[in-house]
Amino acid sequence: MLTVTLPDDDHMTRLADLGDQLELVRWDLLGPLPADVLARVDVVVIGHYWIGSQRWERLATVPNLRCVLLPSAGFEHALPYIPEHVSVCSGRGVHSAGTAELAVALMLAAQRGLADAVVAQSEGRWHNPFGMALADRRVLVVGAGSVASALVARLRPFEVQITQVARTARVGPDGPVHGVEDLATLLPDADIVVLTVPLDASTEHLLDAAALAALPDGALVVNVARGRVVDTDALLAELCSGRLRAALDVTDPEPLPPGHPLWSAPNTVITAHQGGNTDATSPRVTALVRRQLGHLLAGEPLENQVR
Repeated sequence: MLTVTLPDDDHMTRLADLGDQLELVRWDLLGPLPADVLARVDVVVIGHYWIGSQRWERLATVPNLRCVLLPSAGFEHALPYIPEHVSVCSGRGVHSAGTAELAVALMLAAQRGLADAVVAQSEGRWHNPFGMALADRRVLVVGAGSVASALVARLRPFEVQITQVARTARVGPDGPVHGVEDLATLLPDADIVVLTVPLDASTEHLLDAAALAALPDGALVVNVARGRVVDTDALLAELCSGRLRAALDVTDPEPLPPGHPLWSAPNTVITAHQGGNTDATSPRVTALVRRQLGHLLAGEPLENQVR
């Protein structure tokens, strides 16, 4: 019988019906397991938005660990702590809807000046500016994964012109996708650029000073990927000059410390990495974990295997 650790009571409740096929153990990795239980553990399910090294370092203490199931689409933060012989699966697809929703919300907030409206409301001041629409904008979506697909589906009713860029050129389900080598020639024609790519050596500072300089005056940079996909210093220079605008769910550094100049940068909207922070997340994570455990029991390939 496989022994699987689950990170919280919600997972334990939702997956309780599997208890006759699997040994389910609640473990948040904050404290040690009894040695006899630890020796039986085959699979560790990671909790949502776990931060800090204390938990991750406990993975190296599991002697017979076979697989780690992540709830996040990103996995670069976890790999250094997981022994190399252990399979790792991401939560690709789980957060796609929520992240795409937030990307659209950030675009609308920036285009329609909603941050200024909230300030005006708090001051009891009637604020009725003439602003920018989302309709008819040229939106460059950098990425072609599940988040990008969910975003494109939500953007189409807004009557925007969508161009996609990915690692390699291809024809995707949403139409032609440019290769990343075309990015420099596409940026000058983008009113809005949305980043949805994973973070790796090829995407770190993908939007560097030169790429940001290629954007037209007034362009909006939306980042729902990872903070380090954008060169923060270069972005700050463009924001403080008033040339570009930004709507960011992720930052570098993250969490963004008090007093960091991004907080007060003009024409900037910031949310605190909350793309997946919705009530749809837990059921979707558990549904993926259920499928993965079914694959393990049936001897089938796992989904989203990144190592």
